[in-house]
Amino acid sequence: MATMTAAQRRQAAKAAFEEYLQVCPAHQVLEIIGSKWVSLVLSRLADGPRRYAELSRALPAASAKMLTQTLRALERDGFVTREVTPAVPVRVRYALTPLGERLVPLLAAIKQWADEHIDEIHAARARYDASRP
Repeated sequence: MATMTAAQRRQAAKAAFEEYLQVCPAHQVLEIIGSKWVSLVLSRLADGPRRYAELSRALPAASAKMLTQTLRALERDGFVTREVTPAVPVRVRYALTPLGERLVPLLAAIKQWADEHIDEIHAARARYDASRP
């Protein structure tokens, strides 16, 4: 058996860790909900189904492309359903799935925690930055 150098051991450990992250459920979910617009879209849909135009008005900083991509990703991941009503013009309505509904309280808890602790985070950053040359 060949001896590995420290660099080779680090590379092997890195590869094993990256492989683990690919299958880690918590990491996968955090990647989804960590997206900038996901929590905002889900929170708007928590009040009930909305049409695309309503979501667009509720999230004016989101470009049409970004909102569409976010909704498609949420639909793909099973958090949102898309219902098309054939009419002129076509009406598209988005709603939370049961899976999406179960995620909303977790996002609300994160928001509450953030509201309660953001000042502490800012103070810690200021202390850290002040201690560095």
